Amino acid sequence: MFDYIVIGSGFAGSTIAERIASKLNKKVLVIEKRAHIGGNCYDYLTKEGIIVHKYGPHLFHTDYKEVWDYLSNFTDWHIYQHKVLGCIDGKKVPIPFNLNTLHALLPKTLAEKLEKKLLEKYNYGERVSILKLKQEKDKDLNFLANFIYEKVFLNYTIKQWGINPKDIDEKVFERVPVVINKDDRYFSDKYQGVPKEGYTKIFGRMLFHPNIKIMLNADFKEVINIDIKNKKIYLLGQEFKGKLIFTGMIDELFNCRFGELPYRSLNLKFETLEQEYFQEVAVVNYPNNYDFTRITEFKHIHPVKSNRTVILKEYPQKYIKAKNEPFYPIFTKENQERHLKYKELAEKFDNLILIGRLAEYKYYNMDDIIKRALEIFEEKIR
Repeated sequence: MFDYIVIGSGFAGSTIAERIASKLNKKVLVIEKRAHIGGNCYDYLTKEGIIVHKYGPHLFHTDYKEVWDYLSNFTDWHIYQHKVLGCIDGKKVPIPFNLNTLHALLPKTLAEKLEKKLLEKYNYGERVSILKLKQEKDKDLNFLANFIYEKVFLNYTIKQWGINPKDIDEKVFERVPVVINKDDRYFSDKYQGVPKEGYTKIFGRMLFHPNIKIMLNADFKEVINIDIKNKKIYLLGQEFKGKLIFTGMIDELFNCRFGELPYRSLNLKFETLEQEYFQEVAVVNYPNNYDFTRITEFKHIHPVKSNRTVILKEYPQKYIKAKNEPFYPIFTKENQERHLKYKELAEKFDNLILIGRLAEYKYYNMDDIIKRALEIFEEKIR
């Protein structure tokens, strides 16, 4: 009845399902455990007309023209340049840390001295990892590196991940570099924006196809059985000869055979306020104060006239199965070694494809996962 089964309807699953249905004219079953499509990019419209991102802010940005063009088949864009402020020492300053942040937080003479040294050492516009900056032998640059690390990274990282920053993979720190310029935008990609009608509309258009059937509120284990011993996949008790594209938690797929892979979750607390705006920009980080990491105000992302506004406070917490959502894989050496065992097991199945943040146990930006899905379609499916 179905040629392909896709588990999950986020960007990974929806992109592959859309390509199979429209380019190969094959039947696809999409199984989604939630009551809605779109994965963590799902958004909805409040009675005030405000588009709210249910699982936290998603800002689309990419340097991949092919990804921008692909997604543009399903949406028009609201051009949006994302800016983030960080509340540090009682001031709201640009994040990532840049030359403007430097001058906002330090005395003029010291800031000018440090800026001069930075420009002598690095190219203007260069994005430098905080860990690389901390290796500087120059005492002034080393002072600056430690200042940035303690004010911007240290406590935020502890809150976000719940473990000692020394145990976190260095790539986590590279995601928010120190930027040697005065550009206050959070991203520098060529293409930046948010879908005019929100993300949910994109997924609806991607999956609205006669070759695609969707099961919502469905645990994949209700219809799929994985025979680890014989390396076979069963659909409702019958051997499934087509391909299974899995975007969920890889340890769950194999019944935690090698133990559970840990994730970080979020306690998302929304508030509707009787005021036009709450803060200056869409996102304000609180690295050193409070238990939440940041506050998002959605009206900055999707402008609308309203006397009310909706904000979101994010409280990081441990992922507990069946109680909250797995948001982020925790990148430690031990966890990556355990994931490798699952990856090697998955590779023994001829008709199983893993893709996505949970299935591959790695972090993806939205554009990266769409690009990977398009590549997998061309390389392993088409």
